[in-house]
Amino acid sequence: MGAGVLKGIREAFSAWLDESRIRMARPDALLPLALLGLLTGLLAGGVIVLFRLFVEGIQDGILPGDGAENFESLPGWARIALPVMAAFLLAAIFRWFAKGVHTLGVARVMERMAYHQGECTWRAFLLQFFGAALAIIGGHSVGREGPHIFLGAASGSLLGQHLSLPHNVVRALVGCGTAAGIAASFNTPLAGVVFALEVVMMEYSVASFIPVILAAVSATTLSRVVLGSQTAFSWPDMHMGPLPELSVVLLLGIAAGVASAVFIQGVKVVAHRSRDVPIWWRMPLAGLLVGAIGWQIPEIMGIGYDSVEVATRGSYAIAMLALLMVAKLTATSLCIGLGVPGGVIGPALFIGTMLGALVAELAALTPFGLEGDVGFFALLGMGAMMSGSLQAPLAALTAMLELTDNPEIILPGMLAVVVAGITAKEVFGKDSLFVTMLQANGLDYAASPVFQALRRIGVAGVMNRSFSRVDQRVSRKRAREILDKAPAYLLIDRGREESVLMPAVELAKFIEMPGVDEQVDDIDLLSIPADRYDIEAIDLQANLQEAWMAFEKGSAEAMLVRRMTAPGIYRVYGILTRDTVEKSYRT
Repeated sequence: MGAGVLKGIREAFSAWLDESRIRMARPDALLPLALLGLLTGLLAGGVIVLFRLFVEGIQDGILPGDGAENFESLPGWARIALPVMAAFLLAAIFRWFAKGVHTLGVARVMERMAYHQGECTWRAFLLQFFGAALAIIGGHSVGREGPHIFLGAASGSLLGQHLSLPHNVVRALVGCGTAAGIAASFNTPLAGVVFALEVVMMEYSVASFIPVILAAVSATTLSRVVLGSQTAFSWPDMHMGPLPELSVVLLLGIAAGVASAVFIQGVKVVAHRSRDVPIWWRMPLAGLLVGAIGWQIPEIMGIGYDSVEVATRGSYAIAMLALLMVAKLTATSLCIGLGVPGGVIGPALFIGTMLGALVAELAALTPFGLEGDVGFFALLGMGAMMSGSLQAPLAALTAMLELTDNPEIILPGMLAVVVAGITAKEVFGKDSLFVTMLQANGLDYAASPVFQALRRIGVAGVMNRSFSRVDQRVSRKRAREILDKAPAYLLIDRGREESVLMPAVELAKFIEMPGVDEQVDDIDLLSIPADRYDIEAIDLQANLQEAWMAFEKGSAEAMLVRRMTAPGIYRVYGILTRDTVEKSYRT
C-alpha cells in the first residue's frame, strides 16, 4: 500500500513537472520564470559570497596588515614569488583537470549562449572558482567580477540542466545568474540587470526583465546580509563643476576610447601570439611577468580597489597616475592574453579611474583651472573605460549612478560613456574585450536577430499536441474511432522502421471518398492517397533555433518532440513542423 502511494506520488510529480516544462517553453511563462529567477539569484549569490569569503580569508592570512589587497606591504622578493607560485598551481590545474576548457569568465558565458544554449559544466564551474581564487590571491592583475559573472551564470545553467528545463529557460537562468554576479559583486542590483540584458542576453522584454530583476534583488540581499551593504568603492563627496567643464568630459571620453582600444589590442596581440603555447607554460610566464611588474609597482597586483580609492581622493601625483594606468593595462593584457582565469572588468575600472583622475589633474593645470572634484572625473573615467572596453554603455552609466547615489553623474556620465564607446568601436574598429577573447580562441561570435528571437521560445511551447499513434494497418471501425478524437496528425508506426507522419484529415478524406468500397475493412495508411511527411526527432528541451537549424540541415518535413523517460525509452509529446517555426518567428 505504501509503495503504491509513493509510486503514485512520483508519477503525479513527474506529470506535473512535464507540464511545467511545456508551459515554460512559451515566452510568456512569467510566474514560473520569476520563481526560478528568484531561486537562481539566491543560489548564485551564495556561490559568490562563498568565493569572496574564500579569497579574502586566505588573503587575510598571508598578506601583512589588514590582508586584503595589501600587496604593497610585501617585500620585493615576495611580490615576485607569490604570483609565480600561484601560476605554477594554475598550470597544474589546467594541465591535468581542464580537459580543453581554457576560456572562462564572461567570454565563456557568451560562448555557451551562442553555441551551446547556455549549458555550462561542473568542470568549468570548479575551474573558474579555484582558478580565479588562485589568480587573485596570487596577485595576478585580474578582477573578480568576470569570475563572479561566470559562477552566477553557471549556477543558473546547472540548475536548469538538473531540472531538464527547456533550453530557452536555461538561457534565461544564465541571464539571471549573470545579473546576480554583478549585483552581488558591486552591491549594484540595477547595474547587474542592465549588464545581463545588454551584454549576455542582448534582449529587452518583460519576460526577460522580471526573472533577471528578481535574481539581482535576491543575490544582492544575500550579499548584504553576509558581507554588509557597503558598495565596492567608497566615494568622497564630490560635485560637477560649471557646464563648460563638459568639454573636459568630452576629452576624457575620447581618451577612454583610445585607452580601451589599446587595452583590447594588447589582449588580442598577447592571446594571438601565445595561442599555440600550451596553457601550462603560459601560466608560469604570466606569473613571472606580473611578478616583475609588481616588484616595482605593487599597486597593480590583484584587483587594486584600494588604489582606486586613493586615486578618487586626489592623493596620487600626475606621474604616478600615468604610471599606474600604463602598468595596470600592460599587466592585465599579459595576464588575460596568456589565459589566467580572472576578469577584465575590475582592471578596466582601475585603468579608467587613473585616467579620469589624470585628465582632471592635467585640466587643473591649464589657465582655465578645474572646479569639479578629481574624484568626480575619476568616476567618469571608470564608467567611460567600462563602456569603451566592454561595449556596455548602459551598464556603465547605471553602475556609476548606483555606486555614488549621485544624480549629478547622469549628464556627464552619458556623454563620457557614449563618446568612449564610439571612439573604441567606430574610430578604432574594436569589438568588446569579451568578443576579442572569443575570437582569439578561434570562435566567430555573432548575434543574429533571427536566432535571438527563435532562442526565446522552446519547441514544447509551440508544438502541436493533437496527434494519435496508430499502426500501419487499421480497420475501418478503428479509423473512425481515431478520427472521432479529432487529432491533427497520425503518427504511423512501421515496426522497426522509422515512423511516418500524416495529417489526420487525409484519412478522413479517404474514408469519405466516393467509390471506396464500404466492405473493405483493412486500410493500409501507407498505401492510401495522402500527403505524408518524413520526420526526425528533437528533444523536448530544444528551442526553435535548434529546430530551425535541424530543418535546414536535414530533409525532414516535421519533427517529433520527445524526451527520454528511461534508458532507450522515449515519450513523444507533440509534433513540430517547419511552418510552425516560421510563423512563431514572424509573430
